[in-house]
Amino acid sequence: MFTVLENMTLPEVQHYAKELESLIEDKQNQLTEKEVAIESQQSKINSLEFQIAQLKRLLFGAKRERFITENNPQQMMLPFEVEELEETPQIEKIEYSREKPKKKHPGRIALPDHLPVEEIVLEPTEDITGLECIGKQVTDKLELVPGKLFIKRYIRPKYIQNSEDGLSSKGIIAELPSFAIDQGVASESLLAQVMVDTCVDHLPTYRQVERFKRSGITIPYATITGWQSNVCELLTPLYEALKHRVLSQGYLQVDETPIDVLDKNKSGKTHRGYHWVYHSPLEQVVLFDYRPSRSREGPAELLKNFKGYLQTDGYSVYESFGKHKDITLLGCMAHARRGFEKALDYHKDKAQVTMELFQQLYAIERYARDNELDHSQRHELRLEQALPVCNELGKWIASEYKNVLPKSALGKAMAYCLARWDNLIAYLHDGALEIDNNLVENAIRPVAIGRKNYLFAGSHKAAQNAAMIYSFFATCKKHHIEPYQWLHYVLEVIQDSKVSELTQLLPQNFNKIHTPENQKNK
Repeated sequence: MFTVLENMTLPEVQHYAKELESLIEDKQNQLTEKEVAIESQQSKINSLEFQIAQLKRLLFGAKRERFITENNPQQMMLPFEVEELEETPQIEKIEYSREKPKKKHPGRIALPDHLPVEEIVLEPTEDITGLECIGKQVTDKLELVPGKLFIKRYIRPKYIQNSEDGLSSKGIIAELPSFAIDQGVASESLLAQVMVDTCVDHLPTYRQVERFKRSGITIPYATITGWQSNVCELLTPLYEALKHRVLSQGYLQVDETPIDVLDKNKSGKTHRGYHWVYHSPLEQVVLFDYRPSRSREGPAELLKNFKGYLQTDGYSVYESFGKHKDITLLGCMAHARRGFEKALDYHKDKAQVTMELFQQLYAIERYARDNELDHSQRHELRLEQALPVCNELGKWIASEYKNVLPKSALGKAMAYCLARWDNLIAYLHDGALEIDNNLVENAIRPVAIGRKNYLFAGSHKAAQNAAMIYSFFATCKKHHIEPYQWLHYVLEVIQDSKVSELTQLLPQNFNKIHTPENQKNK
């Protein structure tokens, strides 16, 4: 090479040097491109590994999102370091004896006072004539009488009344009471039990058919589904009253959950529909509304006249509601926190800092709940304690976001918060607002259990009927009302109730109707 250079002129050497520089620059550019490609592929690999880990966790792992900080003062630290074992440890056999501590029996469970008591007096077999009773020994046993079917027969004697002139006569017979299904054999108690079995205990209809067979009566599958449809038709005006009540609230939480529906146009396939769930934390009322899709048309139609606070997760459909002048959009801190909880295994140091700040916010909410603070007191507490934590959390996320990969687990969690930060901290505006959307998510959980049992709805109409019954029973649960008692009562009186009286039959008003004073007046 040097020999070649010696035979070159200076211009030729300079030209050759430029070619070498150009070649080196090209190689460096190629190397940079490969490094970028490798970094991109590695980022994609990390993202796919994260998705696989989350899917495994969804299938096999714990569902709860519990976080315990390493600096938890309640967590005791070991005051010593573990010494490494020697390669050839000496084995020493130690024997000792100790008295085994006796476990204290917790005792028999306390039986509730509201249960009826059947007393059975057992007298001694000996002659007790003239003996004085000095006391009683009482033993309680919890008995169960399985549900039984019986026939309630209404017998109406017929009478004939002749006119005074004897030229005409008319028959007299008592009127039948109003029945939920006039021409059906099912009473209100049976109808209520069928609906509770289906939508509370999630017992598929075919299993109910088999249970009736064990009781010695054959009720066809189509008959039971017909009963369910008749009950839903009867309750439709009450459902509309519930819908009007929910939409009149000034604060709603919204979420959605899928439900598979049989589609007659698709042989052997199901359609993916959605239950949109609306919850009023102020009155603790729940409304399920079925829609064939997850598009914005469903909630847009239902909420077209809504005014107030609307709390949602990060689904893009809800963002359009934030543009309405009469709607204030609230975010969900639980969803924001969830992204950082998932990133703990990949970015422990930074994710843990964020999780500890979220933990402080929820500790404030727990304090307000445990001390039963009213809305104004909770508002003052939040401004005093939660607002500084929110400011620190927002500054931390904004400053650290530029130091993480956007597509990493931590980067996605931070991007979620930054895009919705104003909505996430809007709960500080009013003490009546909740920090997250967990209340409406809790109302959805029974539906998820039901899907595993009955798998799908038979039609779009059946899915809407299910939404109706879920609305009533979810509201019953919020107000600690036994759903069978409520539905049994409603089915007995709704036929004779006026439209203006329907609001009184809603689950949230059931305890007001059945107070001891009202029962005494009846």
